[in-house]
Amino acid sequence: MFHEDLSAYAYSDADDIFGDPTTGVRFVSFRPAYERLNVGWLEAGRPWTRGRGPEGFTDKLLEILAAQQVNEMLGLHYCDLCGAAPFDSHPWFTPRPGHRCAAAGTGELRVPGPPGVAFAAPQLIGHYVADHGYLPPRTFRDAVLAFDPRQAAATSYPWTGFPWIPDGAELYDARVE
Repeated sequence: MFHEDLSAYAYSDADDIFGDPTTGVRFVSFRPAYERLNVGWLEAGRPWTRGRGPEGFTDKLLEILAAQQVNEMLGLHYCDLCGAAPFDSHPWFTPRPGHRCAAAGTGELRVPGPPGVAFAAPQLIGHYVADHGYLPPRTFRDAVLAFDPRQAAATSYPWTGFPWIPDGAELYDARVE
């Protein structure tokens, strides 16, 4: 699904839902008070920028992806820049030969940007950057390099890897249901 970089986020008008990557059964949802801007929603046949990011950018982006689970969905979105989806014998969550990242994803990430703005990207952004040479806009690259999801997480929900979760967010924990 293609969206122009830095356009208003429009994939879903629902709440943002952050999952707990350590348990997989705890979620917090809320209506974002911040503006969400698209980054990295690429599609074959649509233009996108190639290039090398600054030193450490790719590793930091992958670190953020490992720390967050945002808007996880059922089903997979395969990278159509790679061509055909991998064979059934190739697990979707492992990189293809010669790639650093898996070519499929199920969710998104959020990176705090300028005041009141969070960048919204598909999980596949790690694959696009590491394996296809996608160069996101400078404002996003700067935000990624400045963000530490383990240090900046919301006090009430440290497992989210995101700082702007309101106190009134709705928590669902399947371990206590």
